[in-house]
Amino acid sequence: MSDRSPAIENPWQHLRQLTPARIALGRAGTSLPTAAQLDFQLAHAQARDAVHLALDTDALAAQLEAQGHRCLHLHSAAPDRHTYLQRPDLGRRLSDESAERLGDHARQQQMGYDLAIVIADGLSALAVQRHALPLLQRITEQIEKDGWRLAPVCLVEQGRVALGDEVGEALRARMVVVLLGERPGLSSPDSLGLYFTYAPKRGRTDAERNCISNVRLEGLSYNLAAHRLVHLMREACRRQLSGVSLKDEADMPSLPGDAAKAGNFLLG
Repeated sequence: MSDRSPAIENPWQHLRQLTPARIALGRAGTSLPTAAQLDFQLAHAQARDAVHLALDTDALAAQLEAQGHRCLHLHSAAPDRHTYLQRPDLGRRLSDESAERLGDHARQQQMGYDLAIVIADGLSALAVQRHALPLLQRITEQIEKDGWRLAPVCLVEQGRVALGDEVGEALRARMVVVLLGERPGLSSPDSLGLYFTYAPKRGRTDAERNCISNVRLEGLSYNLAAHRLVHLMREACRRQLSGVSLKDEADMPSLPGDAAKAGNFLLG
């Protein structure tokens, strides 16, 4: 018996330190090594769990209210998670009860809002539970000097992106931002996406929205995501549009220390 491992390492193994992508996994004969196969199965299980995990709206609302935000609890027309996954169209509109509740609130206001923020579970409640609160804190810090009138934060269960347009229209909001759990990947079960629309109304298309994706600790940081979003919102107010006609041309803050000098490792 030989003590030598049957697994053959890939000579590009050191590149794995630079990316979570599944590269340079090596091989055992014509198959993956056992460790790589088990890691893949774990990542797949985590992605499946993230899709089915329920959002704890009560805990999230309590945390938001502790930070001084008012909250409105809403639900899409999809009554449960099983229906939500099979009927995307129901996740794009409010239930009748939630639409009535939102309308009652809007009628009590003498004027509309500049910005409505919607937090929806999407396809990863785990992402919302982990990242929505710290990201929202960064966003509100950056827009304080703009003097925008903020609507109560709308917490939506079983919601999809387009539902934000209905919420924004009902609240007579000039802009709407949807914070939503993105479809889990095999290396990112907790990725949060931001979807921004100027002059929201039902029937808006994806081409009329701006998206900032992969907000998480291993992806786009909270500070950079908030910086890019606020830049888009200010430009949208100036130009009165959003979507493909509004490009993300924000000047990114430099990284501190030596990281700012590192540059692109592929070009170095």
